[in-house]
Amino acid sequence: MARMMKKRSAKTGLPPGSLVYVGEARNVASRITVMDYDADHVTESALKDTSQCRQFKATATVTWMNIDELSEPGVVEGLGEALGFHPLMQEDILNTDQRTKIEDHGDHLYVALKMLDWNKERESTDVEQLSLVLGANYVLSFQERAGDFFDPLRDRIRQGAGRVRKLGPDFLAYCLLDLTLDHYFLVLEKIGERIENVEDVVMTRPRPQTLSELHALKRELLFMRKAVWPVKEVIASLRHLKSPLMSPSTQPFLRDLQDHIEQVIDGVTTYQTLLADTLATYLSTQSNRTNTIMKVLAVFSAVFMPLTFITGIFGMNFRNMPSLDWEWGFHGTLLGMLALGGLLAAFFFQKRWL
Repeated sequence: MARMMKKRSAKTGLPPGSLVYVGEARNVASRITVMDYDADHVTESALKDTSQCRQFKATATVTWMNIDELSEPGVVEGLGEALGFHPLMQEDILNTDQRTKIEDHGDHLYVALKMLDWNKERESTDVEQLSLVLGANYVLSFQERAGDFFDPLRDRIRQGAGRVRKLGPDFLAYCLLDLTLDHYFLVLEKIGERIENVEDVVMTRPRPQTLSELHALKRELLFMRKAVWPVKEVIASLRHLKSPLMSPSTQPFLRDLQDHIEQVIDGVTTYQTLLADTLATYLSTQSNRTNTIMKVLAVFSAVFMPLTFITGIFGMNFRNMPSLDWEWGFHGTLLGMLALGGLLAAFFFQKRWL
């Protein structure tokens, strides 16, 4: 359950607005990279001090500041002071267990959501919180760790491909959300492949570890549902938000985002139903297999029970027993036992109990 809820013991008893990092402790310095562009030019740089971001607060260009390794509260505090962020919003940025949401702070919007990616080595979902701040001419993206899947967007900005260089920061924020949702589809596809593989195993020859695989997939889907379901509400809020920060030209793209998140949610719901059916099939198969084994054992017991009765009689230690001196007594008894066992076996076959 570690991914479902992160520890917040470090914040216990602190007043609201206290800047404490909630997440995986990493002794890596934060890094601020900047892409500043317009329709004709683009420049890239790295900021060594948070006060340097003031120069991008009121420019005619669009600025994308990406902050990696979010474990330093001082970096968030410095950016907040330079750009005028509320202390509670700074606290939310550092809380990587934040629920997906959107907040309108007048001159800027704050969006928190989960980035999902598929870990090929562990065959499971990696999660990371993404915090976006949209201003009049800038977008800030806060990430827990270095490395992301936004490189295609960076390449489009460098090459001037598509609309991103021609439109405002709201379209840049849309592009970041769009890439994030694209990876929801990727993760859902990988989980679906695992469910289909397990389903094939269940229908052919289930193994003892199949049950643990089914429960692991159930946890993956539950975790993904927890991450993606609130995104629907965020996108709906963006579509109906009355803010000068969201231009009318971006609305069609937001409708497309809403269609995407609906598809992801439908996929999660479908796979949850399929997984529940597969689990029920597995349990039913195991129960039927156990019943078959017990039936075979019961039939064998029924066959050997009269034979055991006969041997029990002749094994009694009485001095005077009939037929003890009969020359063919042993062979006759064996033949009678074989005949009786054969008749019982034939009877069970006729009844289709074997």
